[in-house]
Amino acid sequence: MHQMNFPHRWLTEKLAIAGQITPNELAEIEQAGIKSVICNRPDGEGGHQQPTAEELRAAAAALNIQFAYLPISPFGGTPAQAIQLGNLMESMPAPMLVFCASGGRSMGLIGLASQLGHKLPT
Repeated sequence: MHQMNFPHRWLTEKLAIAGQITPNELAEIEQAGIKSVICNRPDGEGGHQQPTAEELRAAAAALNIQFAYLPISPFGGTPAQAIQLGNLMESMPAPMLVFCASGGRSMGLIGLASQLGHKLPT
């Protein structure tokens, strides 16, 4: 797997978190071997300069990267959303990248999914 230049953090060998990504960064993400991307950032949260989930989904599809949109409030996720994230992490191909504005929400939701019994990609 190649290194990614944009800010990210590997939680396991096959699971990384990051802040907001752009459609242009998806080529680098694909070259790094990422097979799935999960977006936890609600559309429009960062204003008009933030790419929408559909823009990211289209760019990911062009690179054969699976994409899921699971928007989480800036105040954090619910147990139901953690279960949804856990199901996505267990069903989508790894390695995968999960992101929000800074990575914090995604990290919290991944932790909750793990506490609720979901296996993290390793």
